[in-house]
Amino acid sequence: MPKATSASTSTTTRRRAVFHRLPVSRVRRLTADAIEVSFTVPGELREQYSYAPGQHVALRAEVEGEDVRRSYSICQAPVSGELRVAIKRDLGGLFSSWAVDNLAAGMELEVMSPEGRFTSQLDGNAAVHITAIAAGSGITPVLALIESTLGAHPGSSFTLLYSNRTAMDTMFVDELADLKDRYPTRLALHHLLTRELRSSELLSGRLDAERLRSIFRTLIAPASVDEWFLCGPFELVQLCRDTLAEFGVDAADIRFELFTAGRPEAPIGQSGRPVQHTPNEEVHTISFRLDGTTGTVTSPVHSNESILNAALRVRGDVPFACAGGVCGTCRAVLVSGTVEMAENYALEPDELARGYVLTCQSVPTSPRVEVNYDS
Repeated sequence: MPKATSASTSTTTRRRAVFHRLPVSRVRRLTADAIEVSFTVPGELREQYSYAPGQHVALRAEVEGEDVRRSYSICQAPVSGELRVAIKRDLGGLFSSWAVDNLAAGMELEVMSPEGRFTSQLDGNAAVHITAIAAGSGITPVLALIESTLGAHPGSSFTLLYSNRTAMDTMFVDELADLKDRYPTRLALHHLLTRELRSSELLSGRLDAERLRSIFRTLIAPASVDEWFLCGPFELVQLCRDTLAEFGVDAADIRFELFTAGRPEAPIGQSGRPVQHTPNEEVHTISFRLDGTTGTVTSPVHSNESILNAALRVRGDVPFACAGGVCGTCRAVLVSGTVEMAENYALEPDELARGYVLTCQSVPTSPRVEVNYDS
């Protein structure tokens, strides 16, 4: 789960993400390969698990002897005492396959407190028009955004372009239909199927640049939209961003979230990678501050090891979730030294200017490096 581009005010103020064990209250089948999982949040943790529409949590479990963490968006408008996420089986996905096949009510999972900035920057008390383009399980944060936006102001409207392979693959189809019934004039719902014919030729087939331009000319007028949300694989999100730029949409009005980086040439997260030291070899010295205490670890220069991986070798509670440069959970301020950050799909320009880096993607390029997770 990639992750977000905007920060709103009080509900998305950054707080250190922490795992707690939460009971699973319900598991509901959405499609053959997707489930909705509900968690009960006890009273003493409700403040820590308050969230804004569009945020996500990380789930943690031991699967086949491996400590596995995956990020999933919260798929409901804010409700005190409850969290719901949707999990779709990924091809070869260790955690998602285990979850879809095994999760049941009564089990417990470690759930990280909500994070992410795939949230609206607009005034929730004003009438706005928001449009989202989602693919597959990218609907999960969008569902919460739709419900919250339309419930916040009687003059607000929402347009959704939702791409799936077939009707049977479509998650939350009943919930979307219910929202359409509740807000018939304020919710415009466009289902696009890539492997199944619909009555509309425009909404049948692969969502490429030509089709997207036609949609913007006939179904969705970009000039009428106050804010955009894009959620899906890298290629789709980039296509939408590029095409919106052609139509004059300001990048500041676009929020995006990625499933994964989705690029074969991009480095994967290094969390848990073993590193061997040999005598008298050249090393980087990495210092990090977390929860008010400081740790130090050395990393062989030849290993090309990320700061996150090095820190995890001496302290297991260093925060991370996706380890792929998407979610932003592992971010920290670079206090001293220099690093090379391979990928960044989570940090905004203002955060980069303030010295934030993604430690899962940052490799030291100076003899000593210091980062602060508490900033």
